[in-house]
Amino acid sequence: MLQISDKGKAIPASPIRKLVPYADKAKQKGIQVFHLNIGQPDIQTPEIALEVVRRMQLSVIEYTASAGNYSLRTKLAGYYQKLGIPITEQEILITTGGSEAILFCFHEYFKRRRRNNHTRTILCKLRSFRCYDRSKN
Repeated sequence: MLQISDKGKAIPASPIRKLVPYADKAKQKGIQVFHLNIGQPDIQTPEIALEVVRRMQLSVIEYTASAGNYSLRTKLAGYYQKLGIPITEQEILITTGGSEAILFCFHEYFKRRRRNNHTRTILCKLRSFRCYDRSKN
């Protein structure tokens, strides 16, 4: 039988999970709660987007290409070109979020520095979910 490692057991519960019961109680009392969680949309989905989803006739919702949807990259390139920015769809990478984009930028930056024999190192404090802080040991 699988068991949770000591390291896994040491990871505290997410602060968000600790706050949920308080938010639920407040809502039950009629208090308006503003959720500031990461990733939860707080605006209405445009009807045109919902209609496209309703009309989808797919048996499998596949992953897109690793660089992102080609049509979207092409349209983004066109948008930036109209602003005078010379860029092509091959130079655009669609990521799942800002954190991933920043991580990719750091990886590319350090790869280029290493390739050019630059030995200086940049140290930075990265923000993380609070519950991950203790799991880094």
